[in-house]
Amino acid sequence: MDRKNRVPLLEFQNIRVMRGQKVALDDFSLKIGADEHVAILGPNGCGKSTLIKTITRECYPVALDESSMSIMGGDSWDVFSLRSQLGIVSNDLMAWCTGDACGRDVVLSGFFSSTAIYPNHVVDPAHREKADAALAELKISHLAERPVSEMSSGEARRVLIARALVHRPRALLFDEPCNSLDLGAQQKVRHTMSELAQAGTAIILVTHELADIVPEIQRVVLMRSGQVVADGPKEEILHVERLTELFGVTVQMARRDGHYHLW
Repeated sequence: MDRKNRVPLLEFQNIRVMRGQKVALDDFSLKIGADEHVAILGPNGCGKSTLIKTITRECYPVALDESSMSIMGGDSWDVFSLRSQLGIVSNDLMAWCTGDACGRDVVLSGFFSSTAIYPNHVVDPAHREKADAALAELKISHLAERPVSEMSSGEARRVLIARALVHRPRALLFDEPCNSLDLGAQQKVRHTMSELAQAGTAIILVTHELADIVPEIQRVVLMRSGQVVADGPKEEILHVERLTELFGVTVQMARRDGHYHLW
């Protein structure tokens, strides 16, 4: 299929999503192309988590005549099928991947939408081969037998990326990927995002950290109060005045070698 004719990765039109009695996304519209690398940036409480849960089908929009929602061209998805095409690296998963599960088992769990291998799971040789390939791709084969409880936060985060890659998905969704990591681990995770983008995997990055926006990401979407307030090329969107308004504090920004930093 010609790239121009490929269906969008996701397309939301005027959707509203409730969290209890609160409107979390309101009149929200966003379209991301099949091959795009996009960062969604906004402060805590702006609706980023609800957007992620809407993409992963944990939250559903209110039924409104003027609204529509599709992911990879489909408006109805089996969650297990969706996860094979859209890999997720989230802090929610990080909280569950603890204990005695080893690196290989965490990666294998991606086939079963779990965070470990349990007695009811049947792991065949093809699963194991793909899991080992995902670990090798990220240069973390040495973590295959190591329990997650003995890994650093950075090592565990890269194992989660391997878990998301095990299906060879069309796209990866990163949720605050460098949260709670030290400087060295942050650099490794960001380098991994760059390599994946260069290899052709579409990247959707959801973050409040400007430093997470790797050079391969050329489009930035700004969110505030459950709505998109700006959307466009990175160089046009990332300006001090706009970010000061977004975060509600006076900020300074620096750019070096395609990387941005805010303080």
